[in-house]
Amino acid sequence: MTHPARARGPVPAPALVTLGEAMAVVAATTPGPFAHGAPLRLGWAGAEATVAVGVSRLGHTAAWTGRVGDDAAGAMILAGLRAEGVDVTGARTDPDAPTGLTLRERRTADRLRVSYYRTGLAGSRLAPADLDEDRISGARVLHVTGITPALSATARAAAEHAVAVARAAGVTVSLDVNHRERLWSRAEAAEVLGRLLPYTDLVFAGPEEAALFVPDGEPEEMARALTRLGPAEAVLKLGAGGALAVTGGACHVRPAVPVSAVDPVGAGDAFVSGYLAALLDGSPVPERLRLAALCGAFAVSVPGDWEGIPHRTELGLLAAQDITR
Repeated sequence: MTHPARARGPVPAPALVTLGEAMAVVAATTPGPFAHGAPLRLGWAGAEATVAVGVSRLGHTAAWTGRVGDDAAGAMILAGLRAEGVDVTGARTDPDAPTGLTLRERRTADRLRVSYYRTGLAGSRLAPADLDEDRISGARVLHVTGITPALSATARAAAEHAVAVARAAGVTVSLDVNHRERLWSRAEAAEVLGRLLPYTDLVFAGPEEAALFVPDGEPEEMARALTRLGPAEAVLKLGAGGALAVTGGACHVRPAVPVSAVDPVGAGDAFVSGYLAALLDGSPVPERLRLAALCGAFAVSVPGDWEGIPHRTELGLLAAQDITR
């Protein structure tokens, strides 16, 4: 039996609702193999949680739903999200499964090796009954990723149910493909996420992820092909090559903001948080891409998943590097 992280009550629906897995992270702070006495950093991470943090830092209300263990790691995650202004009213502490764990070893200066301990643990036990349908229906955006449906049958059902509830209520549905080969095959991901695409309004993908659904080719044509599968808007994340968005027949291109990359982990989720925050601002697509690129640049410049995401008052710090401003 699970119980809420907080006593529940009437809470206004946040602008963004997301659901998924959050895990404790033990990361090396210097290059080299894991060994006794190696300097380590304790933290937490999760794709959807990172998006919620980014949207919150950029001035919009955000809520995260998921399960963590009834343990110190779970308490750390929920406290961290609350400290970032993220609503965790819908989060659950699960006394029957511990919080998942990620180990990050910086084996060499430019090679990261990651190990996940998540199978059967709290995050993968997310289920449709954990969702607050009223809060989803009252949100402006529901954001899901391809990680959650890959975790377990119940987590898949939760993601699919959340999309159905949002769609029925006219809530904008955002999907980041976020394919993880360690969780499922490309064929399975294409089948499951392909069923969600017609019910989404906005899809994010890298070129290899887009190729799960459409023929490999030039990024613009791949994005246009994605929009023919249902989403009105398709955004391709191109890493150091920037990003592009196709919507309403128009293609908008944005170069990356040049910075010194320190840690690439979480950059894609930071990019998504900027894009969705600008969407909630009511900004046009070029401004969404601009804010997304800035958030991605901030993220790769700082160690950690979400730690480097900027507050709105900090955006000017990279203005000189944003050559297309």
